[in-house]
Amino acid sequence: MIKQHPLKGSNRLKLGVFSTNADGGLAITDVPERWTASWADNLTAAQIADRAGLEFLLPIARWRGFGGRNRVREWSFETFTWAAALAASTERIGLFMTVHVPLVHPLYAAKSLATVDHVSGGRAGLNIVCGWNPKEFGMFGAPLVEKGYDQAAEWLDIVERAYGLAQPFDFDGEYYTLKDVVSRPASLQSPRPVTMNAAFGGPGRDFAAAHCDYLFTTFTEMADAGDPVADIRKRTAGTGRDVGVYTVCHVVCRESRQEAEDYYTRYAVTLADHEAVDDHMAGKKAFSQSHDAAAYDRYRQRFAGGAGSFPLIGTPESIAAQMIEISEKGYAGIALSFVNYTDELPYFCDQVLPILARAGYRT
Repeated sequence: MIKQHPLKGSNRLKLGVFSTNADGGLAITDVPERWTASWADNLTAAQIADRAGLEFLLPIARWRGFGGRNRVREWSFETFTWAAALAASTERIGLFMTVHVPLVHPLYAAKSLATVDHVSGGRAGLNIVCGWNPKEFGMFGAPLVEKGYDQAAEWLDIVERAYGLAQPFDFDGEYYTLKDVVSRPASLQSPRPVTMNAAFGGPGRDFAAAHCDYLFTTFTEMADAGDPVADIRKRTAGTGRDVGVYTVCHVVCRESRQEAEDYYTRYAVTLADHEAVDDHMAGKKAFSQSHDAAAYDRYRQRFAGGAGSFPLIGTPESIAAQMIEISEKGYAGIALSFVNYTDELPYFCDQVLPILARAGYRT
């Protein structure tokens, strides 16, 4: 039986776990408990999230790291294989794969994505990115694509046609010229598994507005958090499309505010992997539109703490209140990262989720 994808469920605020497949998760730190992304720990974290009723697991696609003492994020599991393995070991949670469009052929992606959708019973999802890191693309002997989202539109069109057409077809586009295309089995979800686009600039948001089910984006200040939501709604006005907007936050949840802030300072300031933070920030600032320009100067701690994402630091009550505020800004869901997922997820789930449920944001 095909299951309803969890992102289409009834919870007002969907929650997921972000970047467990990569060394360090999103934290760039030297603390001894830093996430090593072993397979055993990935499996444990996924099953904790699954049992707690979280909606999704979202990996990053990383091919090389950012140096520093720990060569941070150099160790990462490939996301199609990772999702297939977790699909066989979980029951309810959605499983996303993150793909760099210029580096993965659409027919390979179609076959792999359909495989995960069948293994999971219809819980697969695809996070479509075009890439920003020239060092990674250089590993493949590939340049960054100037109009990456034009290529992504062709790429996704091919995947959908491969699932939807009963007979082989030819494709003659700007980026792909294909003959007698066929890909079976098709995905269980129709016309294809749910899609998310991690986009921050105008071209990416236009692509998400036209082609994706969800937009994954960031914000710097809570006061301005509603701007990306308003922007995507403006881009979809008159199209009949409803694109849900998701964001990412890094979390330190403790019994007291002071305990949480002390730990945040310890891992993201005192014991930050400063060389890797510098490399990560420089690359992002030069080649990515993922953050406001001012964020790089004002929020170094956030880049060490969670790749520049918004911090949720405090008690269960204060964190739940901020998550509700994010929901009220129009966000459909939040992807969460922790310094150590297996250590910290149980406390977060036990303490924060009931507060959200009592407030009516989750069941």
